[in-house]
Amino acid sequence: MKKQIPVTKNEVIDVRFEDLTHDGSGVAKVDGFPVFVPRTLPGESGKIKIIKTQKNYAIGKLVEIIEKSPYRVDIPREEAHKYGGCQLEHMTYEGQLKYKENQVRQVLARIGKLEDVAVHPVLGMKEPWHYRNKAQVPVGEKDGKLIAGFFKPRSHEIVDTDENLIQLPEVNEAINAVKAACSRLGITPYDEETHQGVLRHIMARYGKQTGELMVVLVTRTLELPHKNKLIEEITAMLPKVKSIVHNVNSMRTNVIMGPETTVIWGNEFIYDTIGDVKFAISALSFYQVNPEQTKVLYDKALEYAGLTGGETVIDAYCGIGTISLFLARKARKVFGVEVVPQAIEDAKRNAELNGITNAEFVAGEAEVVIPNWYKAGNTADVLVVDPPRKGCDEALLQTIIAMKPKKVVYVSCNPGTLARDLRILEDGGYKTVEVQPVDMFPQTTHVETVVMLERKR
Repeated sequence: MKKQIPVTKNEVIDVRFEDLTHDGSGVAKVDGFPVFVPRTLPGESGKIKIIKTQKNYAIGKLVEIIEKSPYRVDIPREEAHKYGGCQLEHMTYEGQLKYKENQVRQVLARIGKLEDVAVHPVLGMKEPWHYRNKAQVPVGEKDGKLIAGFFKPRSHEIVDTDENLIQLPEVNEAINAVKAACSRLGITPYDEETHQGVLRHIMARYGKQTGELMVVLVTRTLELPHKNKLIEEITAMLPKVKSIVHNVNSMRTNVIMGPETTVIWGNEFIYDTIGDVKFAISALSFYQVNPEQTKVLYDKALEYAGLTGGETVIDAYCGIGTISLFLARKARKVFGVEVVPQAIEDAKRNAELNGITNAEFVAGEAEVVIPNWYKAGNTADVLVVDPPRKGCDEALLQTIIAMKPKKVVYVSCNPGTLARDLRILEDGGYKTVEVQPVDMFPQTTHVETVVMLERKR
């Protein structure tokens, strides 16, 4: 017999919220049937309108809060929530950190069957706003005016904005200055429906420690209209700018950057530091958007690695060498692997920039390269993994188990795949010793985690 759904679309009902989902929506139950409502918190009661029903759940919209959570705060700017991204900005920072710790703890227990592991309180920021060092914003047109900002959730409608509260002020200033200059010069915004117009995206990157700024203009056309005048205006308005880059993306695509990148003024790179390690950042480089918390994360990874100077370390998924270069200061030798060739070039350049000679970088898939190293008789004392959201490949996990490094340090951006992989390593002879969540992205639901595993005796 078909189960009756206890709510209907457009119905307005009173509910109490008892939990949060992984994406930050409040969870209410109607006769045991889950209803997910964004911008609500556990312990609250409220009036909601059902906007969508599915077989196993419904989605609601908050109409009115009847009873508030002690963790609720007013949203700093009324329009800030319209473009999404900051799913937890209506929650106190103390509440956010507790939510993230609880999320890691629950997922490790449910998926990894790791109920008794030490999960430490989340390492948060003193100032959990204005931390992002990079923005890439779509450009469009509204009422004949050039606008730039963020897409409304689940749409391609651009919300024009002058300030994003999680971006560094210098990044907001750069976006606004470029937007104003392009508007004055009559540079036409790209229209994705007609595939006409010129300017698609504006990107700004800022080195917080060095004060160096890069501006990237992404256009549909090979030609950048009024190029010299635009450079003149940008450099006059933004004295910290060290690099202006033109990227061409002529395709009908949601991908931001195209294949052709040219420096049209200043340097190819800007520089920034994490701790005492210096990094060269190009328009295409992957570089952490919150370097302050990246240092917290990598200091913890270094502590968990427990290096004494004689160890061989493998860093799988090494990116531009960020963790590798931290480890190389304390290890005998570090080998880094990364699938993106451009990132490996950046890693080699960053090693040279810091005078680090005991780090070697190889382009390739970690799940192919590292098993080949093991077959050739190479092993490691410590193995560090920092995989993408999908977690580690099975072939890599089995190689780690066979290689038997004394320690594995797992850096994760996804508690679900982390828990799955820890279970495999536990079953293969490792013990999860301790887990340290780090808040890299305040006001959002994302949480990074560093885990230390030791080979069972």
